[in-house]
Amino acid sequence: MSSASKTEYGVANLGLGVSKALATFIAGLRFEDLPAPVVHEARRGVLDWIGCALAAAHHPTIAILLDTYDAIGSAPVARVLGHPGRRLGLLDAPVVNGQMGHLLDFDDTHMGGVVLHTSSPLLAALLALAEHRPVSGRDLIVAYVGGFEAGVRAGQGAPAHHDGGWHLTGTLGAIAAGAGSARLLGLDAKATNHAIGIATTQAAGMQQNRGTMCKSFHAGKAAASGALAALLAARGFNSSEEILEGKRGFTRIYSATATPDRITDSLGERFEIARNGYKPYACGVVLHPLIDAMIALSRSAALPADAVDHVELRVHPHAVKITGVDDPRSGLMSKFSINHSASVAYLDGAAGIAQYADARATAPDVLAFRPKVRVVVDEGFRKDQAHAVLFATDGRRFEAPVAHASGTVDNPMSDRAIEDKFLGNAAPVLGDARARQVAERSWSLDAMPDVRDLVALCA
Repeated sequence: MSSASKTEYGVANLGLGVSKALATFIAGLRFEDLPAPVVHEARRGVLDWIGCALAAAHHPTIAILLDTYDAIGSAPVARVLGHPGRRLGLLDAPVVNGQMGHLLDFDDTHMGGVVLHTSSPLLAALLALAEHRPVSGRDLIVAYVGGFEAGVRAGQGAPAHHDGGWHLTGTLGAIAAGAGSARLLGLDAKATNHAIGIATTQAAGMQQNRGTMCKSFHAGKAAASGALAALLAARGFNSSEEILEGKRGFTRIYSATATPDRITDSLGERFEIARNGYKPYACGVVLHPLIDAMIALSRSAALPADAVDHVELRVHPHAVKITGVDDPRSGLMSKFSINHSASVAYLDGAAGIAQYADARATAPDVLAFRPKVRVVVDEGFRKDQAHAVLFATDGRRFEAPVAHASGTVDNPMSDRAIEDKFLGNAAPVLGDARARQVAERSWSLDAMPDVRDLVALCA
């Protein structure tokens, strides 16, 4: 048998070295290697994610999860954010905190070739492990950046992954959490490679569960899978060392097309966290451009709902493909509805947590406005682009083009906007004074000797 044919059989070694190269990079990453803008983006990400998690701390979904852990038992090791005195096991706390972070669909979103909410699975894993063994703010930042690289780049190596129906926050999130956890625990390159492999083999999450409690559960399970992967690898548990690029590896079986070379492209030169995006609206990110447009129309036209004949929305195909729920009957489901998002954006001039509550999903004024929304797909649009035209009953016409949605790389949220969003999410749970303390600590995270001080403020 020739060597070429051997590589076509089973899991024979391809010798591409992609997973090893990624693991070597992450294991060797140091705080001094990080450009100042990357460090600052990590601070922004931590602050934003903590706020998103706190905002969901008392959602009924989390109550069910906590009641279940009470019933089955969980060792009191790591804190549950927004629940004073509440601790869960080292793998249970990441499930709850990770689900909280993603539950309201308000968490950060990377759109550089993948649509990934990286921070919910990654930070939920890291903060739990930071209570297991003391780590500094610098250590946390390095692990966060390293895990971010692994998750996003794995997705870039599997370009048809999303098309297969996988929920990337569950699948790529596990890879990110495994890699970041390995770095936080100080594993060497070989053990980090194994941690990535152990996490990747647990990767799961289906898009069919959009609009249900399971969607955010994917983020929590990914966090726990990543933490477990690193803890196992630290004790010698192994995996394939070609888990990403191998013949039966992630990029081959989770995607109809594989580009594993992209995983290491410009590794160490281009940091993916620097291209992260943040959400001003609490719903699917592909809806944000049209929300911007509808809020702009609400302000410029200033017409009551009964004076609006109809609205024509021109959007990227993904906006329909990912969020095509015509008649949502729950708050969670409404986060994936173009008609609902367009309606509340126009009627309320906002698309925050309140606009995606159960009550708003079935409100008479929203139900009456939804049929007025007509959607046109434009293949030439970018994912962060939209164009809205309002046709009034008196014949007038108003337009609102959006070149880049708020919160994206090309139209970023300012530090002030990130902090204001955080305070709006956190203050109702922690109180204003404590929320401001968390913000202050997060902005100076790299000066913090022990991350447990930050976690304690958030519990």
